[in-house]
Amino acid sequence: MVIIITILAYFSILLVFSRLTSRRATNDTFYRANRRSPWYMVAFGMIGASISGITFVSVPGMVVKTDMSYLQMCLGFILGYAVVAFVLLPVYYRLNLTTIYSYLQTRLGQRAYKTGASFFLLSKLIGAAVRFYVVCIILQRFVLDQLGVPFVLTVVIMVGLIWLYTRRGGIKTLVWTDSFQTLCMFFALLLIIYHVTSELNLSLGEAVTAIANDSHSRIFIWDDWASKLNFWKMFFSGIFVVIVMTGLDQDMMQKNLTCKTLRDAQKDMCTYGLAFVPVNLLFLSLGILLMMLANKEGIAIPQMTDDLLPMFAATGSLGTLIIVLFTIGIVATSFSSADSAITALTTSWCVDIMERKDDEKLRKRTHLGFALLFVVFILGFKIVNSTSVIDTIYIICSYTYGPLLGLFAFGLFTRWQVKDRAVPYIAIVSPVICFAIETITRQTTGYEFGYELLMVNGLLTFVGLYLCRK
Repeated sequence: MVIIITILAYFSILLVFSRLTSRRATNDTFYRANRRSPWYMVAFGMIGASISGITFVSVPGMVVKTDMSYLQMCLGFILGYAVVAFVLLPVYYRLNLTTIYSYLQTRLGQRAYKTGASFFLLSKLIGAAVRFYVVCIILQRFVLDQLGVPFVLTVVIMVGLIWLYTRRGGIKTLVWTDSFQTLCMFFALLLIIYHVTSELNLSLGEAVTAIANDSHSRIFIWDDWASKLNFWKMFFSGIFVVIVMTGLDQDMMQKNLTCKTLRDAQKDMCTYGLAFVPVNLLFLSLGILLMMLANKEGIAIPQMTDDLLPMFAATGSLGTLIIVLFTIGIVATSFSSADSAITALTTSWCVDIMERKDDEKLRKRTHLGFALLFVVFILGFKIVNSTSVIDTIYIICSYTYGPLLGLFAFGLFTRWQVKDRAVPYIAIVSPVICFAIETITRQTTGYEFGYELLMVNGLLTFVGLYLCRK
């Protein structure tokens, strides 16, 4: 009952934010927040929006198999955010864009524009629904099943509440609700860490020393070139992951485009880019502390490392307060990513596909339609109920971002025009060729591609556009 009350209280606060920020809301308010958002609010809120509910659960468990090597990628994130801030943002602000894919129309043509927007819609809808499904399953299994709440009701209510507080104010509402949700996420994370260190009978200083001396605190891996965890692979992958999945993603860029000026947007981007290293260091440190606690209490580390945090935080072994904090943390991180995804999908469909930016009725119907699609996709994943299928969907989504990288790189770094009719075919063929290269390489040499597949995919798209240049 405490959990239900906590969740209801949490959403009541979100609805208050929605009410305050959606007065006299127009389509421009929904899409761009009238370009009046304070940069520091956007920066703080983007931390929570970039950390999904899966990240909240998964990153602490990463230390079991990969130590703290994830921080190598986080260091690459910093440089990636600098590229987005000083290469992409000036272009977007100069053209006064509502959606970033409008740039492709200006630079390459109508079909390139529609192709970029379509790839975004496909990958974002499926990817965001999968991530939200995984969070719903975790919350259901560890919290709501004990309360007798059916999964269908969980999904309908959670997606319905997201629709309710974003339907009028859109991105303007999200700038403020994301800041609140980031605050809740930090509050939950820090209190869980404090509680775990207390269970280990450690002071804060002793906990820091214990983490630093633990064998799983290794960060840098220089020697194994074939490993996915090699420093240079993860560092450069981190750069390109940010460029593509932030700088070329309408969902992640829409809030940044609500800042008053380009300078404000650049300050916002660089600020939250730098924040990723300490934030993920906290999550990974929690993972090491949880492993220490499991060892102290003679509890086996779960085979599914994602279950490390829920095993302690959601089962009651650390008390009711930790269950409440875990629920707040996972709801805050999952909602701050899902709400912006639905808003960005609505924006891209109305502006890019339908090209009816000022049609308020279309925007409202589209927003409701994507919320319903979310419910359908999530319940569909539950029916399939296969981890291998979910993993396959994730892989497909990772391939769909490569053509966006190639399209924007060709537009920004060359002056050539392309045969516009060929662009959709290039964008489809490139991921197929990339998949074939990855499969053959793995089978013949044993080398496993990691995130560098994104770079290969983007390069193939770039080469295809070059071959079809006018």
